[in-house]
Amino acid sequence: MPAKVITVRNISKTFGQVHAVCDLDFEVEEATCFGFLGPNGAGKTTMMKMLYAKCTRDKNCDGTINVFGFDPREHELEIKYLSGVVPQENNLDEELNVVQNLTIYSKFYDIPSAQTNKRIERLLDFLELTEKRKSKIRELSGGMKRRLLIARALINNPRLLILDEPTTGLDPQVRHLVWDKLGQLKKAGTTILLTTHYMEEAFQICDFLILMHKGRKIMQGTPRDLLAKNIEKYVLELPQAETPKISGRGLLSHIRIDESGETARLFSNDIDDLKTVADLFETGRFHLRQANLEDLFLKTTGRVLNDRQ
Repeated sequence: MPAKVITVRNISKTFGQVHAVCDLDFEVEEATCFGFLGPNGAGKTTMMKMLYAKCTRDKNCDGTINVFGFDPREHELEIKYLSGVVPQENNLDEELNVVQNLTIYSKFYDIPSAQTNKRIERLLDFLELTEKRKSKIRELSGGMKRRLLIARALINNPRLLILDEPTTGLDPQVRHLVWDKLGQLKKAGTTILLTTHYMEEAFQICDFLILMHKGRKIMQGTPRDLLAKNIEKYVLELPQAETPKISGRGLLSHIRIDESGETARLFSNDIDDLKTVADLFETGRFHLRQANLEDLFLKTTGRVLNDRQ
């Protein structure tokens, strides 16, 4: 059985009247990628910050957090020594170049200079930044800055890598490059925690997911299990104005309809039912596909923005 490196039991966090995290519990196995999925304000980032003591759980909370055998409330430095954190915002030093940013960060871990230089060269090569080693931060693209943040988080060879929306705003090529690098780190034994808004990202790289909404855990499991157990297999998308063509034809008995905006989505486990409906429309007026995590996300959390978004 893989070792459990993080265990969270009945953890809550409030900010004034806002319940950011409510009675959350989960476990993370070693050398896996564990993802927090949910809309803005769901509590994902707050929970992540509690793991490495950037944020503390409520004083009256009788739950527990265990990270590599340490409680963040009592052993903040021990956990940070074992962890690397990639924040949501860019906090690189704009006045320094790439190597200097990494070198200064290495001082926090008291890494000898000779060892630091070797690690920096290895990380720059790993994240394909070698040619930019002398570039100032302001000269880097958004994707390069994001990769440099990951390199910085890896300077201490962490056992745990924590990433808060690691690929937000990146183009598809850079996003796939980051996914590939995270997969390599996981194979090498690094445990990865991340929050993301990209459903494809969660499906591609996460071994296990928690779907959160308004601070609470709605469901959890592997991406494929979540889809198999909680939503129909197929979806037909078409203009909502076209749906009157379907009614009265006896085609909807095994179909769930989700209408929002100008699009209607018809869900079914029987693709032939949806093909029969699609035959009523001209090619290009519909899109038949497999259901995905975004469909499950919207089914679970709704399509209307809540007051915490």
